[in-house]
Amino acid sequence: MELADFDFDLPEELIALRPASPRDAARLLVVRGTEGKLEDCLVRDLPGVLRAGDVLVVNDTRVLRAALIGRRAAREAKAADVEIEFNLNSRLAANEWSAFARPGKRLKQGDVVVFAHGLEAKVQGKSDAEVRLSFNRLGRELDAAIDEVGEMPLPPYIASKRAVDQADASDYQTLFARESGSVAAPTAGLHFTPELLASLDRAGVARETVTLHVNAGTFLPVKADRIEDHRMHAERADLSDETAGRINQARSQGARCIPVGTTSLRTLESAGASGALKGFHGDTAIFITPGYRFRIADGLMTNFHLPKSTLFMLVSAMMGLDVMKRAYAHAVERKYRFFSYGDACLLLPNG
Repeated sequence: MELADFDFDLPEELIALRPASPRDAARLLVVRGTEGKLEDCLVRDLPGVLRAGDVLVVNDTRVLRAALIGRRAAREAKAADVEIEFNLNSRLAANEWSAFARPGKRLKQGDVVVFAHGLEAKVQGKSDAEVRLSFNRLGRELDAAIDEVGEMPLPPYIASKRAVDQADASDYQTLFARESGSVAAPTAGLHFTPELLASLDRAGVARETVTLHVNAGTFLPVKADRIEDHRMHAERADLSDETAGRINQARSQGARCIPVGTTSLRTLESAGASGALKGFHGDTAIFITPGYRFRIADGLMTNFHLPKSTLFMLVSAMMGLDVMKRAYAHAVERKYRFFSYGDACLLLPNG
């Protein structure tokens, strides 16, 4: 298929710059069956839309304040330090991250970068796009230091429109956030509130947890004209044997497994690549496009995605390209809000 097949018109004013308040007041477009029947709902309607026994699978990754400003120490006497902006991308080790740097050309291997509160990093390597940083802290101590000196790494389509502020510290973090390591939020999970979780519990909807640490690759555009030529970025994912067992048991009893977000779905489908869901601990670069046969996910709750993005390809794989183009045209006409802070849709291919 061609990249142009996944294009659609999106008015810029529909890109959400703030989330709905309360979170579960966001709108929810339900898309059902092979014909793509459309239902306009709210996220707080989920307990009535889902069935008792259904299993929602959420991502418990926690977003770090991964936008950092540091100063490269002067290389010569009387020379000035140089201010560098960093956006962390992927954790490489307990004290190492890959990062995008601006201006990256002012850095070379061996340079020391000083941040606030005693945090420092040494440039261990450099490529055209990224640098590899080795920090003077490690593990949870490093995570805490990053959160102390950094800002939330809002998506570029929000950061280009407004400054990051204190509200984003909570708005851009899901209720499920436990495991530090992401530089972007698993945004479908942003819609949940304690009240909604309590309602889902009363409705008999089960909930399981996976971890996928989202990196900045999620924002990279597809540049290949043929989608099969696109190289998908890799992200770290974890699913325990115990969680896999519970999901398998529920599905064997007729329950549906519905990931909350494409990150949860990609984790499940990677873990179920052999046809049976098993524990999974490693990197996944799974690229889901039309023609893919879903092995584990029986549906998907997700936000509205960018034109020509790998995520729009994924939802088109689940429901069909024609159905999703019609659903997105409906969302545009009804002025649903798009992207990270926007509204959601619930895809149920079997009705």
